[in-house]
Amino acid sequence: MSQVFKAFLKLPTTKVGIITAIVFQLIFTVVWMTGYSGITDRMDRLNIAVVNEDPVMGEKMVSSLKENLPVGVKSEVSLAEAQDMLQHREVQMIVEIPADFSSKAQSQDQASLHYFINESNPVMIKNMMTSIADNITSSVNKQAVTGGMAGVLSSQAKLPEAAAQSAASTLSQRVVSDVQSVNPVQGMNNQMVPMMMVLASYVGAMIMGQNFQISSKALGARFGRWQRMAVRLIVTAASSVVVSLVGTSLVAAFGGQMAHGFLALWGFQALFLLTFMFVAQMFLFAFDMAGMLFNILVLSVQLVSSGAMMPRELLPEFYQTIGAIFPATYAVEGLMDTLFGGTGVGSASLSLVLILAAALVLIIVSTALRPDKAPVPPIVAAAEA
Repeated sequence: MSQVFKAFLKLPTTKVGIITAIVFQLIFTVVWMTGYSGITDRMDRLNIAVVNEDPVMGEKMVSSLKENLPVGVKSEVSLAEAQDMLQHREVQMIVEIPADFSSKAQSQDQASLHYFINESNPVMIKNMMTSIADNITSSVNKQAVTGGMAGVLSSQAKLPEAAAQSAASTLSQRVVSDVQSVNPVQGMNNQMVPMMMVLASYVGAMIMGQNFQISSKALGARFGRWQRMAVRLIVTAASSVVVSLVGTSLVAAFGGQMAHGFLALWGFQALFLLTFMFVAQMFLFAFDMAGMLFNILVLSVQLVSSGAMMPRELLPEFYQTIGAIFPATYAVEGLMDTLFGGTGVGSASLSLVLILAAALVLIIVSTALRPDKAPVPPIVAAAEA
């Protein structure tokens, strides 16, 4: 048994396997601990738009929100402008103060504050904005109750018991929330689909690229580098269409949400999957099997910086910058629009095409710099066949 242990541990693949497991631990720990550090300290990078239509109490409320909220407040915008900003994820929530707010708050009627939240975002956005909406309503309600009580006491010094109870009930909640979801997400399973598709696609692209690299090296003595590169990229492109069809079909089979339909999701997944495959293989073309270490690093960085789990606005500047370089960021943006609804995938698709083209150029350059192996004589090749 000891001889088996010695023989097993001497094999290069055994050593590489152990080193890879250690590298995974190292990379993921460093990237995730630094990427998610100080998330709550950067709340001011999130923004809400306040649409004020009440000339009486509105200005005072807007000033109070700017002073007290932990997020940025954009005012002086119309509801249509704010809704466009919400769709483009430039703001995370809209607070509308309706024109009749002050009149209802000062009467026996309940006044409503209207909130619009775009759920086509990381789930943390909805939770944060819902909490902020509750805090706004509670704060405004206290002010309205104080004003309402003063009005009641000034108009009627003494109230019958029934009237007093009715007034107390009305005054206890004069302001209520009217929360409307834009692009609603149907359940947590659908909310997690963008992260799942990005993770499965890039890990699959990494493993496929590793095996394609081994296959290409095995054929190195028989075929030229340009032939092998061309065939490898053609097979990669064909695989992206087939693999994305399987992925999209499985999402549909399990009741996945598809705001823009099956074909839109399939087409977009094929594009970002092909980009993932080219990026993953780019490192292998450049660094051979050592490129897998770069792929592990890139996988970890993309999961943190893409916005699939946490809003990109809350990440450190370094991860926001590097996230703009890698394709997962645009894959997540496009998936949210395709799955849940939004402004479309035009911008995200263009970014993916540019990254794909850059990866293709680097693959060609790496191929040009790597010499061919010495050709195998025809007789030897025939004997091997």
